[in-house]
Amino acid sequence: MIAIAIHTTGALGKLFSEVNENVSLKPVEGLHSVGANWAQRMYLGVIPQVGPNFVSYALLRFEINIRASAILGFVGAGGIDYELRNSMSWGQGRYDEAAAIFILLFLTIVLVDQISSRVRERLTHGVRL
Repeated sequence: MIAIAIHTTGALGKLFSEVNENVSLKPVEGLHSVGANWAQRMYLGVIPQVGPNFVSYALLRFEINIRASAILGFVGAGGIDYELRNSMSWGQGRYDEAAAIFILLFLTIVLVDQISSRVRERLTHGVRL
C-alpha cells in the first residue's frame, strides 16, 4: 500500500503541475482588472480550468491503483487476490470460490471504470450523467 501511495503521489504531482503550467492567465488578468482579490481570481479564473483535469487524473490513478493492488495481492502482498491465489493453488480444488473472487474483482474494476468515465465525461464536456 505504501509503494502504491508513493507512486501515485509522484505521478499525480507531475500531472497536476503540468496542468497548472498550461493555465491561461487571461481570465485571471480580467478578474484582476475588475478588482477581484487573489482568492476570487483563483476560484473563478484558475479552478474552472484545472478542476476537470485534476479530477480526471485522480480517477485515472484510482483505477490504476485498483489494478495494481490486484496484481500485488496475487503475487503475495495480501488482500483479496491473496485469497484468489490460495483458492487456485494445486490440490485444494476450490474453483467455485476462485471463480466468485475473480468475478467480484472483475465487476469492481468495470464498475469503477464506468463511474470514472461518466464523471470525466461530465466534467470535460458538461454531459449529464
